[in-house]
Amino acid sequence: MSAQTKLIEGANIGAQANRRISLKAVLLSLVVLLANIVVNGLIFLFFRDSTLNPLVTAILAVLWGVLGVYLIYYTLTWAVEQYPDHIRRRVLPFIFIGPAVLILGWLLILPALRTLYLSFFDASSEKFVGLSNYAAIFSDHLMATALRNNLLWVFVGTLTCVTFGLLIAILADRSSYEKIAKSIIFMPMAISFVAAGVIWKFVYYYQPGDEQIGFLNAIVTFFGGEPQAWTSMIQPWNNFFLIVILIWMQTGFAMVIFSAAIKGVPEDILEAARVDGATEIKIFFSIMIPYISTTILTVTTTIIVFTLKIFDVVMVMTGGQYDTEVVATQFYRQFFMYRNFGYGSTLAIVLLIAVLPVIIINLRQFRKQGGF
Repeated sequence: MSAQTKLIEGANIGAQANRRISLKAVLLSLVVLLANIVVNGLIFLFFRDSTLNPLVTAILAVLWGVLGVYLIYYTLTWAVEQYPDHIRRRVLPFIFIGPAVLILGWLLILPALRTLYLSFFDASSEKFVGLSNYAAIFSDHLMATALRNNLLWVFVGTLTCVTFGLLIAILADRSSYEKIAKSIIFMPMAISFVAAGVIWKFVYYYQPGDEQIGFLNAIVTFFGGEPQAWTSMIQPWNNFFLIVILIWMQTGFAMVIFSAAIKGVPEDILEAARVDGATEIKIFFSIMIPYISTTILTVTTTIIVFTLKIFDVVMVMTGGQYDTEVVATQFYRQFFMYRNFGYGSTLAIVLLIAVLPVIIINLRQFRKQGGF
């Protein structure tokens, strides 16, 4: 037998040995997995029943979160490395995405299924009522108002945010103060919707009498006008005054995304169009818009999701009163205030159904762009 043959046979034997799954590796991986579950479960129970100082508990919980995640990944990776190469290559990716998938399933999928289940029951979640809650939605006056307001938020808010964001991105891209302008416009994105609602509550503030501390009414009275209760008495304009807050916050987001997309337009195409005598407006509509159309669609669908789920601004500014109710505030009111679990769950499912098509469009767009 030649040396080459012996080497080939040795390699084959090694490959077969590498493909065998030893009982030791299987048991070891199961023990490591079980140990992680038990140890972290005991730590969770300790924190749940702890009588320590809240600050000490918070510090220990943060340390456990950081070190616990590291130890879980380290031990599971070590256990998988005990397997043959062909199994290790298949299993290892799931070690990294597995915990995230489990957490998402626990926090998103299971609650959604539970909410869907509750939507077929009465207010106390005891009597099965079938589709009665869904039928009631389309005959409820308050729900008709909420749906109308949501459509206003979707069309007016989204269209204005996208238009202003695109316009500002184009203008800022040609300005010598681009960074300063973008920083100022993007600044509202740094605060929450609740904080924005509080800020704009002072802008729209109204009080009877001559002295007005609200910014908008102070301007109106300065020029001799009458102060107005902008968000409570002027209907249906009060909804538009609330939508202004969304525009103030989300225009910066749209501007940043559009600005990055515009900078990706090849300069040679723009120069060729200018040489051919095309005006800047024609370049904008005939070259830039088609080139960044996928970005426009992505930004539009993202803002639509925001508007469909809008809750914080309305709750802080008006609490849903004065015909400013939206689906999310109506859900909160029914489920948590009136304790009507069946109807409240139905509203949550309706909101989910409204958001799903937009999310699917976004996912398809990401696939086309090679995002995943």
